[in-house]
Amino acid sequence: MINQVRNTVLALLNKNNNGYLTPEEFNLLAIQAQLEIFEDYFYNYNTWITKRNARLSNSESADIARGYIEVIDGFRESNTALTKGTNYFELPTNWYTIDNVYFTSNTGVATDYSSFYDVDRVSSNTASKLVRSNLTIPTVNYPIYFMVEDPLNPQPGNTTESGIKVFPEFLADGTTAITTGNIYINYVRYPLDPNWTYQSIGPNGDPLFNNADPFYQDFELPESDFVGLVIKILEYAGVVIRETEVVQFAGSQEALDAQNDN
Repeated sequence: MINQVRNTVLALLNKNNNGYLTPEEFNLLAIQAQLEIFEDYFYNYNTWITKRNARLSNSESADIARGYIEVIDGFRESNTALTKGTNYFELPTNWYTIDNVYFTSNTGVATDYSSFYDVDRVSSNTASKLVRSNLTIPTVNYPIYFMVEDPLNPQPGNTTESGIKVFPEFLADGTTAITTGNIYINYVRYPLDPNWTYQSIGPNGDPLFNNADPFYQDFELPESDFVGLVIKILEYAGVVIRETEVVQFAGSQEALDAQNDN
């Protein structure tokens, strides 16, 4: 799909000699456009769930919320969390949002779901209160976690949450409760960055598309987002080439699409 999107964008830009996007510029704008549409899925899904609960949405093929969640489901993954400390676990580098975290005391048997326990997410303040109380202290059967930045490699001014701290840290006999391979994370990942690749320059000086390049990456969004991707990239392209006409056109089309969605 990425080649068709690029050809459409260039055709619209060149129609009135508005300018030209290099492959490098197109790829940068494509990444931003895909990310913006991807993040809109979560907002739109929430909106349509609200409409469904208010009986303002239909079912089956007209179930808009189902369409959004089907796309989001394509980005769900499950991985073993990597330990970097006694009870600190590093999140996957491509995580967007965490669905749930679970713990198993049966190390190495990832399919033995009878030994899995959900790890409840709490704030760091709540966690400190729970850990200090004998009545609410976390146990292996009722573990908790909270989001943290990397405590083993702190960066000045960094507030990015790159990992989780899980409790209980130790069992009653002093042995480690949470160990490598015991923590699993279900999460929604970011889409891969699109990359339009080319092999050589054609007779007219244009780069020739090459999808056999090892660095080639198509959009991960469905074909139904073709028009949305074109509009978003055009909007950004208008800023790059400093053409207000392109920005205004893309903005009007985007507003029209938003109106139709509602």
